[in-house]
Amino acid sequence: MRPGDYLFHAMSEADLPRVRAWLAQPHVTEWWGDPEEQYALLRDDLVHPDMEQWIVATEGRPFAYLQCYRPEVWPEGGLGPQPVGTRGIDQFIGEPTMVGGGHGSAFIRAFVEDLLASGTPRVVTDPHPANGRAVRAYEKAGFRRARLIDTPDGRALLMERNA
Repeated sequence: MRPGDYLFHAMSEADLPRVRAWLAQPHVTEWWGDPEEQYALLRDDLVHPDMEQWIVATEGRPFAYLQCYRPEVWPEGGLGPQPVGTRGIDQFIGEPTMVGGGHGSAFIRAFVEDLLASGTPRVVTDPHPANGRAVRAYEKAGFRRARLIDTPDGRALLMERNA
C-alpha cells in the first residue's frame, strides 16, 4: 500500500453509529474493553480540543478508527515526560474482513509520516504487551519499543517513533 491509498476524515457525530458497531466487534473488545464505556469516551471526546479523531478509509470504504492526542493533557495515562509537541495515537480496525491484510501498519505509517513531516517531534502509542498483532503493526510502521509502563488500564508497552 502507498500512503495515498488511505483517506483520513475527521470523525463527526454522523460517524458515531459506525464506530459504536466497530467497538462491539470481538476483535476490538478484546483489547479496547467494554464497548459502551469506550463509545461514551469517544463520543465525549468529539468536542475535546486536544483530541483528534479520524475515520480511515481505503477505496471509498471506511474501515478503521484513529485518535491523535496531546499526551501531556492526560498525564494519568502513564506515558511519562515527552518532548514538547509529542502526539499519542491509538487505533483499531473495525471491519473484521480488513484485519490481517497489512492495512494497520500501512495506515499508521501514512498518518505518522504526515505528523512527523509537519513538525511533530515524536509519536507514541501504548499497546498491551500481549497484543502481538498491534505491536508488530507499530513496528512495521517504524515504531520502536521503549519500555513497559503502568497505565490506568494496566501494563502497556510504550512505543515511539521520532522525527
